[in-house]
Amino acid sequence: MRRLGVFPALLAALVLSGGCLLGPDYRRPAFETPERHRDERPEGRAQAAAAAASLADRPWWEIFGDEALGSLIDEALRNNFDARVAAWRVEEYRARAGVVRADLYPQARYQGQVVHGRQSDLVSGDTNGPTGTVVTVNAALSWEIDLWGRVRRLSESALAQYLATEEARRAVMLSVVSQVATAYFQLRELDERLEIARRTTEAFQGTYDLFDRRLSGGVASGLEVARAEAALGSASAQIPDLERQIVAQENLLSFLLGRNPGPIPRGAALTEQPIPVDVPSGLPSALLERRPDVRQSEALLVAANANVGAAIADFFPSISLTGAFGGVSADVGELFGGNRAWSVAANLAGPIFQAGRLRNRYRVNRALYEEALVQYESAVRNAFGEVSTALVAHARLAEVEVRQKRSVAAYREAVRLANIRYTSGLSSYVEFLDAQQQLFPTEIALAQTRSARLTNLVTLYRALGGGWNVQDPTWARPAASPPAAAVRPER
Repeated sequence: MRRLGVFPALLAALVLSGGCLLGPDYRRPAFETPERHRDERPEGRAQAAAAAASLADRPWWEIFGDEALGSLIDEALRNNFDARVAAWRVEEYRARAGVVRADLYPQARYQGQVVHGRQSDLVSGDTNGPTGTVVTVNAALSWEIDLWGRVRRLSESALAQYLATEEARRAVMLSVVSQVATAYFQLRELDERLEIARRTTEAFQGTYDLFDRRLSGGVASGLEVARAEAALGSASAQIPDLERQIVAQENLLSFLLGRNPGPIPRGAALTEQPIPVDVPSGLPSALLERRPDVRQSEALLVAANANVGAAIADFFPSISLTGAFGGVSADVGELFGGNRAWSVAANLAGPIFQAGRLRNRYRVNRALYEEALVQYESAVRNAFGEVSTALVAHARLAEVEVRQKRSVAAYREAVRLANIRYTSGLSSYVEFLDAQQQLFPTEIALAQTRSARLTNLVTLYRALGGGWNVQDPTWARPAASPPAAAVRPER
């Protein structure tokens, strides 16, 4: 009895001690980073701190003020294929983490067996032994004492991988918002270019009609009419090509929305889309901690670090406890009578010779950690570059648009004056056609610049981890993912 009392005491000591955790505890890597994003704007160099409420703090519906675009983004967040796959991947890794964590607790199972047969007596040579039935019922309990922290490290790794999939899902959703917004602005650019092409075709049609009438009156030459007809054909040829591109862009948006190809509703025109001018300069580097790709890379680094600890723990012996209780009887009614059996055992198992398996397994996990470390640093460096590029482009494209607006206004005035001079006989048709032909590409360039500004705004918003603090249930848990309580029965 005294010997039997030693076992519970030892068990209690192991449980209360909790063992130790082998391997390095995770610490965020320290490598040189700038305190602020590179910003070549004058105010960016002079300002010491960014405003508290920055572009990165604002949800997408405040950045993109177009109601039609807002409804498209809502639909895409619900139905986009990548977003739905990412949501189910989160559920997968949530369950995987639960599987690994279950190893921290005792495991209980049962087993029943019914055997009917005849046994022979080898001593007496009697081969006609009695026929009988034996019923066996056992309940077993097993538990690995996590003395070296192997199971806890594996659980830590699984949890970090689950958190990484959460960040990956958030990155996918931010990417969906960006893709839909970019595709929508490109669609509005095509609409604007189509409108310019139709307006230019109308103007060239008027010029052609004018020259044709003057030719009939003997005032103009056939060369003037031919030049006007060529300009008309060149402008009108843009219309069917732009219509083709618009249909293709609508189909692309339909795919992003998870729907069949069809028309896309429009909101504000390209030139009426709001562009915020209050993008703060001197944005702090701490904003990078909001980016889901950076957070995902760090979570994977945490998982790789934990796997190194688990590999170290494999070098040490494992201790497990097993217990069994059951009964054996030829009669089911007497199964739980006097024929009971029980056992309690402590098992110790450890490696002696593994032909380098454990050492190489450790090297594998160490190499995976170094790979994850490089990928984490790469994500951080890339984030700095993306934000800096978008910040500079935000200011420079605004300057380009201002100058292009002046150019368009000047060409429109030149067309008006050239028309007056030509009809008054003060200039040739070449001057008039030249002014009209230069206006068309200038208006197209202005539309493209406006689209580039809007697209760059999307890029900047995404680079800053846009809408990171949005308390929207769509961000927290999409409809594609079932609630945690809804567990399907195993089959």
